[in-house]
Amino acid sequence: MSEVARVSLRSGLTAAFWEYERALMANDLEALDRLFAAYATTLRGDAGGLLVGHDAISAFRGSRGGAPARRIVATHVQEIDDRHALVVAVTELATGGRGQQTQLWRHDGTAWAVTAAHVAGSAPALDRRVWRVVGDPLVPPTGTGPLGGETVAVKDLFAVAGQRIGAGNPTWLESAPVENENAAAVDALLGAGASLRGLARTDELAYSLAGTNPHYGTPPNPRAPHRISGGSTSGPASAVSLGHATIGLGTDTGGSIRVPAAYQGLWGIRPTHGAVSAAGLLPLAPSFDTVGWLTRGPDLLAGVGAVLLPEDTAVPGDLVTASGLWELATPDVRDAVEPRTAGAVDLDWPVSDLPTWLEAFRVVQAGEAWASHGAWLEGRLDGLGPDIRSRFEVAATVTPSALAAARAVVDEVRDQIRDRLAGRVLLLPSASSVAPSALATAGLDEVRRATMLLTCIAGIGGLPVVSVPVETGDRLPAGLSLVGPAGSDRALIDLAHALAD
Repeated sequence: MSEVARVSLRSGLTAAFWEYERALMANDLEALDRLFAAYATTLRGDAGGLLVGHDAISAFRGSRGGAPARRIVATHVQEIDDRHALVVAVTELATGGRGQQTQLWRHDGTAWAVTAAHVAGSAPALDRRVWRVVGDPLVPPTGTGPLGGETVAVKDLFAVAGQRIGAGNPTWLESAPVENENAAAVDALLGAGASLRGLARTDELAYSLAGTNPHYGTPPNPRAPHRISGGSTSGPASAVSLGHATIGLGTDTGGSIRVPAAYQGLWGIRPTHGAVSAAGLLPLAPSFDTVGWLTRGPDLLAGVGAVLLPEDTAVPGDLVTASGLWELATPDVRDAVEPRTAGAVDLDWPVSDLPTWLEAFRVVQAGEAWASHGAWLEGRLDGLGPDIRSRFEVAATVTPSALAAARAVVDEVRDQIRDRLAGRVLLLPSASSVAPSALATAGLDEVRRATMLLTCIAGIGGLPVVSVPVETGDRLPAGLSLVGPAGSDRALIDLAHALAD
């Protein structure tokens, strides 16, 4: 290549770089799409994860509402060959702090375009998507014991002395009183030697399985970047997955431990209903609310259980599956979970009854949720995100007679579930799918319903569930649930560990 041509290419690269920067600051999506190579292999990475393919990158840009304001401090260019160059730019955010962007540009004979980019910003002092209050530690241990050295992310529904309960909603937080004492579960963990790292985010009033809080953002899912975290124990799950804490203390009413565990590749337990004290917990639906926890491994899951769980009163029996239930999950999740079920006996399960069961569960949940929070919500529904608001609007219409009828169904079905299992352990997917894309704006209600058809079985039965992490063929996290007899919690954890091994 002649020197004239080489100078022309360099000049074109400089012009393309600054065109990109102007387009980025103006959120000119058309120009940004043109300046990123239209390949299925084009890459863009940041602390939130890697995007692969021009379409995925374009969708990300379209959903974020523009990049933070910044200026270019310096640029450095390394020519790789006549058609490729590496550009590293030092950036300075308008809000303070410096970062870098590294771009691999390629000339296709007509124009320059980015084929790979990595963006690094200054580290935030606090990730508000994950934490409401955080410390090092926020609360030190009050005793010594088996949890010495462990750190706890507490779902922002539990009382912590000196703090307010935020419940995932800023209006609730403003009017919440300062707590005088810790919730019973928090006290037990502190007494066993654990420290409290902070209060972690929850979906508003815990009435969701998505983790998409409209006020504070969606906590990140490091095991499945750019996918939702799962809720409502979203903040503790992300804190554990990110390594910010070793234990995530949360709740599970309709799947709020099991779903984030499945979406983020964590171990999680929903104990037998009432096995762990709910004293000091802001309720949603007390008939189904349980105090549970998440960890990155089974040993610590059992270690927390040794502190919080009573001694077992039942022994888990043989493993069973129900092929009809498995059909509620997507094929990739079924394929990921099924290899762990070898030797389990297929159990005839009345799948056609599940919609009736779920409807009764939902009516009782809604009626109790309104009983718990309706007085406060009167006149404040506009302060909720649209999904949670719609659920509470429905909850407000549940009549006493409808609630009583649904309770009767739940009581009858609870006996049916326990009789059908007869002490055996039911294996089924923890969630109906892998974590949906965080960029999706529709379809979450359908995912929620499909998942709750699976999770309501243990919720109605008041049974313990351990969620074991598995991985799909696309290397995305999913979960296998072991539903055991009431009172078999400790042994169920051990069985889950053995099954995983």
